[in-house]
Amino acid sequence: MQLNGIEFKYPFNAIFIIVLIACVAIFILGYFKKKKIMQLLKFSTKVRYVYIKIMLMTIGIGLIVFSLLGPQRLKGFTNVDRNGLDIYVLIDTSKSMLVEDIKPNRIDRARKIIEDIVDNLEGDRIGFIPFSSSAYVQMPLTDDYDLAKMFLNVIDTDMIGGGGSNVGNALDLAAKSFDNTSSSDKVVIVLSDGEEHDNDSVKTLKNIKDDNLKVFTIGIGTDKGGLIPIYDEISNNIIGYKKDQNGQHVMSKLHSEVLEELAQEGKGSYYQSTLTGEEISSLTNAIRYLKRDVIETQKVKRYKQLYQYFLGAGILIFLLAYFIPERLTIKSQD
Repeated sequence: MQLNGIEFKYPFNAIFIIVLIACVAIFILGYFKKKKIMQLLKFSTKVRYVYIKIMLMTIGIGLIVFSLLGPQRLKGFTNVDRNGLDIYVLIDTSKSMLVEDIKPNRIDRARKIIEDIVDNLEGDRIGFIPFSSSAYVQMPLTDDYDLAKMFLNVIDTDMIGGGGSNVGNALDLAAKSFDNTSSSDKVVIVLSDGEEHDNDSVKTLKNIKDDNLKVFTIGIGTDKGGLIPIYDEISNNIIGYKKDQNGQHVMSKLHSEVLEELAQEGKGSYYQSTLTGEEISSLTNAIRYLKRDVIETQKVKRYKQLYQYFLGAGILIFLLAYFIPERLTIKSQD
């Protein structure tokens, strides 16, 4: 909202104009009521002074209301650097993530952890790389956290064909997707049950020559494990459990040792998923102290605030009007 080059910081305060009109109306009605009483008591007033008083009070209140709109004038622009980290979250979407040893199941628990991580971010950019037998960048780096949650909601175990988990492939893709011109630390967060079929994730990480890369892992699952459910495509009900070549049910367990080794090699930390969410606070605290760099430079408007001039003038005029006498005189009884 602009007026002759003046912008208003709080345009919604225009509602106080209604208050101004009401105050003026009450004052005028009160004056005429007072005038009628004075006539009955044989008093008279100097009408000219009363009109001046009403006019000045109206102007004073009007200036005060105008100041509440936050009038300001644009002075220019300044560049503001925003520091932050780039974070890629690698989400295991293999069928073993459907196991219900963590309620409701591993993939849902992983999504909830990621959502909580997003809620704790302040200016950092985040991206998603789901992986199974292969991996792809589902969401590039962004600081739009609402958009991130929209992408997160569609991640499931059906988005990548094939079986098994190739964490190494996802790590290599993440390393190539970072901005290599930045001097800030680069963060990779892996959420998985650790069931790696190719056993090449640590080897892949060793081949990535980037001292700024930090890998954190979160184990999703339990040591006891559970069966891998098979869902009906229409009813979405469990119709059985995955079996191996010998017809035996496949038991999927958390392989924390794989994730611990990966985190150690990646100069990060391993966290076990818990119902209380302790791993989230520990992870966010660890990330908070990593090295940040300028990830974006924004042009920000600089304003000269004008409200104080209108506010001061309004108060002075109102006080002046308040102390203007109405010049009461007693009429002669003759």
